[in-house]
Amino acid sequence: MINKIYKSALITGAGDGIGYETLKRFLKEKIIVYALDKNVKKLKILQKKIKFNVIELDLTDTNKLYRELSKLKVDILFANAGIGRGAEGILKASREDIEISTKINIETYLHILKTILPKMIENRKGHVVLMGSLAGLYPQISTVYGGQKGAIHRIAQSLRVELSGSRVKVTEICPGRTKTNFAKAAFEDKTKAKKFMSGFTLLEAKDIADTIMFALSTRW
Repeated sequence: MINKIYKSALITGAGDGIGYETLKRFLKEKIIVYALDKNVKKLKILQKKIKFNVIELDLTDTNKLYRELSKLKVDILFANAGIGRGAEGILKASREDIEISTKINIETYLHILKTILPKMIENRKGHVVLMGSLAGLYPQISTVYGGQKGAIHRIAQSLRVELSGSRVKVTEICPGRTKTNFAKAAFEDKTKAKKFMSGFTLLEAKDIADTIMFALSTRW
């Protein structure tokens, strides 16, 4: 059960996978949710069954990001949106892979924090959940994606220091490979996408949602 002091949440990348699973958990807990994604098809279908707020937004549109998110006042931020372009490493990544993935996987996180944190600090209440990855903790053949997730790891650590005394908590979630559409979005080649997700017992989106719910239930 989520700590009762939290009443509202923003989830980015809520339209599928881990974000979508976490959205459903939040709704069961009667949290007021703002579900953000570029593709809102699944969100619109779910919205017919249960009430929550849908924000259709491409996070690479920085001006619109500030216009839309600066209005929000939430207790929980789950910064989940990301992309795996460039996951094969720097030598196989295109210039476009590097540019778009860096913008989404690092820059948008910072912009979202900039819009959401001031009201949390003002209210002396909040919990920030950042989606990291094992790729950001240990060396792999993934200089682009691993480097970006490594940046999220350092952002989470530094943010804890910066927010010291504010009563705003920071949690970083660092899963391994998880059964989502990550590989399909990361690789245009279907064979490569299948291979990337093979040879492992994959985590499920619900496993990651369980971890997030535990973090949000704590009193410390």
